[in-house]
Amino acid sequence: MKRLVTAVAGLFLSIAPVWAQVSVTTNRNDNARDGQNLSETVLTPDNVNVNSFGKLFSHHVDGYVYAQPLYVPNVVIPGMGTHNVVYVATQHDSVYAFDADSNTGMNSGPLWHTSFLNAKKGITSVSSGDVSCGDIVPEIGVTSTPVIDQTAGIIFVIAKTKQNGAFFQHLHALDITTGRELKGSPREIKAKVKGNGEGGSNGYIAFDPLHQAQRPGLMLQNGVLTIGWASHCDNQPYHGWVMQYDETSLEQIAVWNSTPNGGLGGVWQSGTGIAEDVNNNLFFATGNGTYDGKKGGYDFSDTVVRLNVPVGHHIPLADWFTPYNQQQLSNEDADVGSGGVLLLPDQPQGSPYEHLLIQVGKTGSIYLINRDGMGHFHNKANRIVQDMEGAIGGLWSTAAWWNNNVYFGGSYDTLRQYTFDPTTGLLSTGAEFTSPTYFNFPGPTPSISANVDSNPIVWALQTDAYGNNGSSVLHAYDGTNVGNELYNTTQNDSRDDPGGAVKFTVPTVANGKVYVGAVQRITVYGVLN
Repeated sequence: MKRLVTAVAGLFLSIAPVWAQVSVTTNRNDNARDGQNLSETVLTPDNVNVNSFGKLFSHHVDGYVYAQPLYVPNVVIPGMGTHNVVYVATQHDSVYAFDADSNTGMNSGPLWHTSFLNAKKGITSVSSGDVSCGDIVPEIGVTSTPVIDQTAGIIFVIAKTKQNGAFFQHLHALDITTGRELKGSPREIKAKVKGNGEGGSNGYIAFDPLHQAQRPGLMLQNGVLTIGWASHCDNQPYHGWVMQYDETSLEQIAVWNSTPNGGLGGVWQSGTGIAEDVNNNLFFATGNGTYDGKKGGYDFSDTVVRLNVPVGHHIPLADWFTPYNQQQLSNEDADVGSGGVLLLPDQPQGSPYEHLLIQVGKTGSIYLINRDGMGHFHNKANRIVQDMEGAIGGLWSTAAWWNNNVYFGGSYDTLRQYTFDPTTGLLSTGAEFTSPTYFNFPGPTPSISANVDSNPIVWALQTDAYGNNGSSVLHAYDGTNVGNELYNTTQNDSRDDPGGAVKFTVPTVANGKVYVGAVQRITVYGVLN
């Protein structure tokens, strides 16, 4: 904890107290990935309607915004005063800091803008053609949601670049008040593990910065950064990778590979970050590929994984769940890991299950899993807490949680609201409420704003039109019954259009405003004057 301490020590005085306002410093708001903001006192079901709520302004950026916007209040920007700041990362390898409340006067442009490109040195973003994949267009730079250490005043970002024909991925640590690289940053991503799998050589698998796509949001807990990788369009060779770095020195701590003796098994989760509990257990799901865990092997595709704290340079596998039909899922490209893991709040001691998680993949099967005994693999049936196969549209998203309600944004489906019964430890066998909106591919990742247990609103970004240059649609539903839509941007499209749709984008709700990333734009919504 020495290399960056000097660089950031002065930042403790440059960030004013933030007791009265919420911060959103990580993907899905917290490391449980539940999508909750329980400190929203401005936005309510009474004022979120087309007459009193809408677009306030937007900021232009230089690329597509796949990453979730992040928010820190009361940041002192040198020479520019104190601002509530929204941080936006783009596929053009940029990070922006904007005033979160205004686009006039000194706030008409970014408070700062950092680019990882350098034309003089031949450093560019990576094109879709470079990776032979059109999943992300037209370029690949910063895809995942960064993470912020608000106390230290650092935003951590993974950027993919091309330099004179060679490909790189770097971990960057930037000062949140200036955007400047801190000491020890950037750190080139390199790794290798023992194995005889695809793309290996001499008994080792090496990390490939071209083929590996850094999709899940970054995760930070107790001074450790956790980062996951999958691929571009299943273009082989690739593997699922999870790496951990010390946030202060940026030294690599440990590495895990999902398929060291096989192939594939990417950590996708449609952008949702790896989850972590209070005991530093990591939870995530992998995609299709090689699986031999049932035979005591080391390949864990189509699996919900729990990793424990590192031992040496290795992150040990602590537990897992693999569906009985894993081989069929893999053959059909029906990834278990297309959606992200949701950790439910810890239940009281003596409950049927104190620690639970929910996972849904491409088949729409809802898996409710005991985190203390995940079920492993069995040939004929899944031995988990609850298994509702094909219950909803396939998830390229992550469920949200509020007050014993679970919200699923399935593809080719409505938004569905299930309930959780703490006395039985089970979900309702069907949806209690469904939205009036039918979502095509990819379906939304819902976010929740509420004032603790009152005034819940479910926010869902519809990005069906991403493939034909259409616009996103921001929806707001009553969190007690998603059958009641409060607002959507098409109700006054000329005023409220968010801009071009970008698949898998997630809105951020903070302090009375909603922030939506799109094609070369970040749009801010709130109560109209």
